[in-house]
Amino acid sequence: MLNIHKLSISFQGDYLFEDISFRLKQGDKVGLIGKNGAGKSTLLKIISGETDYDSGQVAQEKELKVGFLKQDIDFNYGKTILDEAYEAFTEIKSVEEKIDDINHQLVERTDYESESYHDLMVELNEVQHQYEILGGYNYKGETEKILQGLGFRREDFEKLTDTFSGGWRMRIELAKLLLQNNDILLLDEPTNHLDIESIIWLENFLKNYQGAVVIVSHDKMFLDNITNRTIEISLGRIYDYNKPYSKYLVLRQEIREQQLASQKNQQKQIEQTEKLIEKFRAKASKATMAQSLIKKLDKMDRIEVDEDDHSVMTLNFPISVTPGKVVIEMENISKNYDDLQVLEHVDLKIERDSKTAFVGQNGQGKSTLAKIIVGEIEHKGHLKLGHNVQIGYFAQNQAEYLDGSKTVLDTMIDAANETNRPKVRDILGSFLFRGDEVDKYVKVLSGGERNRLALAKLLLQPLNVLVMDEPTNHLDIKSKMVLKEALKRFEGTLILVSHDRDFLQGLTNVVYEFKDKHIKEYLGDINFYLEQRNYETLREAEKKTEVEKIKVEKNNKQSYEDQKKLKSLNNKLSKIESQITQIEKEIKEWDVALATNYDETVSDPKFFDHYQDKKKTLDKLMMEWEAKNEAIDKLN
Repeated sequence: MLNIHKLSISFQGDYLFEDISFRLKQGDKVGLIGKNGAGKSTLLKIISGETDYDSGQVAQEKELKVGFLKQDIDFNYGKTILDEAYEAFTEIKSVEEKIDDINHQLVERTDYESESYHDLMVELNEVQHQYEILGGYNYKGETEKILQGLGFRREDFEKLTDTFSGGWRMRIELAKLLLQNNDILLLDEPTNHLDIESIIWLENFLKNYQGAVVIVSHDKMFLDNITNRTIEISLGRIYDYNKPYSKYLVLRQEIREQQLASQKNQQKQIEQTEKLIEKFRAKASKATMAQSLIKKLDKMDRIEVDEDDHSVMTLNFPISVTPGKVVIEMENISKNYDDLQVLEHVDLKIERDSKTAFVGQNGQGKSTLAKIIVGEIEHKGHLKLGHNVQIGYFAQNQAEYLDGSKTVLDTMIDAANETNRPKVRDILGSFLFRGDEVDKYVKVLSGGERNRLALAKLLLQPLNVLVMDEPTNHLDIKSKMVLKEALKRFEGTLILVSHDRDFLQGLTNVVYEFKDKHIKEYLGDINFYLEQRNYETLREAEKKTEVEKIKVEKNNKQSYEDQKKLKSLNNKLSKIESQITQIEKEIKEWDVALATNYDETVSDPKFFDHYQDKKKTLDKLMMEWEAKNEAIDKLN
């Protein structure tokens, strides 16, 4: 399908990657991994044709369709969710417009016997056949199924996209990609804005996807469940193995150990050969042998060991002071945004040193409750923070909390106090901002780099309670694991909003599910929650989805049957109109004959019988014409 050969790209003289080669074929499910800044998103942009490269080749099959879900998307406003999703079907929509135009012409015209009218009928038949082949009678049902799989409700379909958050609008873009039947799907961190249920749905969709998929993701479980191949970008090279992520890590380590052992053995051989060369050089009789050994060394292929990029951030969250036993107490908390009620009469008590996860579908109030806890938004009800509580807050939308016009260093200095200001450069270094990188402006940082900077800022403030809203978004897998281990070591109280199952495993001991304006407590980790959720709700959801699926399929089938009937009725109507026109013409000719040459006309004894038969046939055809028109009106 697509062949990349000796591809290189550099920025400001430094190669991001150099001379990399690989092929994509149908059925490949590739996990594209690497540190933040390794070039993953750049490679996707090159494959999609959005970014130029310095050298190499990108060859692809003719008419190859590539769909690309980027991290940052410019959204169009003023359309409903359904209308925006229908934009995926540009060819079908074009054919629909053509059908409407032809039907409009047919309604306007009365020259039923003309050749041009007949040509229009033929063209309509051909266009309707093309519409059927393209899936025109099924695409609306398919669109609704995809939207529901990604978490939208039927009552949302006619709402304007303007009223939804960036995360939900990102889902619309993902839905459009999944509906386009692309040959290659490029997905840049697709799970960042999805809840657990939608991630599970997307996994199942991608497993059955017939084309090739290239996924950049920090979700190890997501990669393991979907991919059959891993390509890692590391230090300008790529490592490509037909294994999902976890198995790839094991295999690559085994290969590296074999390389090290082979290199060690080869080095022994080289040292022994060099000793012989030195020994033989001293003797004239052995000079020829020495030269032979030198040539042998020169021709030897030196075994290289794959380089590993082991640079990771170091992170520890120190406790400021010990707070009281109850750190957060909430009673009868409610919150609405204009007419939208998000939380209603919520009671919650968080005790010291507990590790709590907030989970549930997007839009159910997880981030809202986190913002209420840190005092960022107003609410109804009673909120009480315990004695000596000092909260550190990591917001989901870091771009809005960091000033793009400041440098990395200035951002940290402005957030520091007199005590920790001298430590700012050391802290930045531990978060991989070293040397000239501290002078970068925030606006040019990648999503992962912004998250690292936000985490570094947290260390500048005293805290004993951490509230973190989707902290793993945009972080590479190694950085995510460093963060997870730091949170495990954290001796304070943790409230974590996340959809990342792998990240949550072993990290929290209480789960609160947000649903229908309320919360439900699960006294266990994320695995316990998922087990309970599977038994209590997902089964019901699956049953409901199955009923809706049957209904959609039935509607699609009914719609298809109606279109077939409509097509048949229009054809019959056209035939009746032609017959009516012909008979009216004949009757008119006979009327003229009777008026101008009566005796000769009626000389045929059967003339009036034929005349009356024509009149009766005309009346019958007129009744049929009326019935067909009524049937067409009902179907329309």
